[in-house]
Amino acid sequence: MLATVVHWLTETIFVLGYPGIVALMAIESSFFPFPSEVVLPPAGYLAAQGRMNAFLAFGAGLLGSVIGALFNYYLAVALGRPLLHRLVQRYHRYLLMRESSLEKAEAYFRRHGEISTFVGRLIPVIRQLISVPAGISRMRLDRFVLYTSIGAGIWCAVLTAIGYLVGRNAGMVSGIDSLIESPEIRRYTGIAALALLPILAIVVAVYVVRIRRSERQ
Repeated sequence: MLATVVHWLTETIFVLGYPGIVALMAIESSFFPFPSEVVLPPAGYLAAQGRMNAFLAFGAGLLGSVIGALFNYYLAVALGRPLLHRLVQRYHRYLLMRESSLEKAEAYFRRHGEISTFVGRLIPVIRQLISVPAGISRMRLDRFVLYTSIGAGIWCAVLTAIGYLVGRNAGMVSGIDSLIESPEIRRYTGIAALALLPILAIVVAVYVVRIRRSERQ
């Protein structure tokens, strides 16, 4: 059932174009997550074939990611933590998440502070939910948008580039349908995620050191 929905959503990209990417990435970043890997790599693939513009696809993906993150942020501000947890407990099947996932995002935010809205955008599961604890804690909106945009921008660029790379080497896959299930996409995505880990560790370390210095001062 989920595979059918994902396939239908992916086909929407080719019907709606860039607005479709914005809409799907907004959904991906909200309370109804599905893999962003089925949105931007196909767009990058089409860009490599001259049927889309890679920069516009990236921009549409980034815009959609920020819109979805802002939806979660304001929802958390409006509802508050107790009501949000009750909703997730009761409707987790429809929201495609469990309360344990929400608690992981909250714990991550508590450990790393505001920088987690940047780092969290690059971590599976945490990616869709990190906006919730930011909203609950009423993080400054300008910082939230800035950190979210940087983190989401990196991930959108990686996914678009992967699709473009596969598209330039069209022999890797036989078409869009096989691209969605392509082991090449999963392999490159995994490599990119591993490559980002040491960079994220350095960013967090620098942020923590600066915060501690400012607190001592």
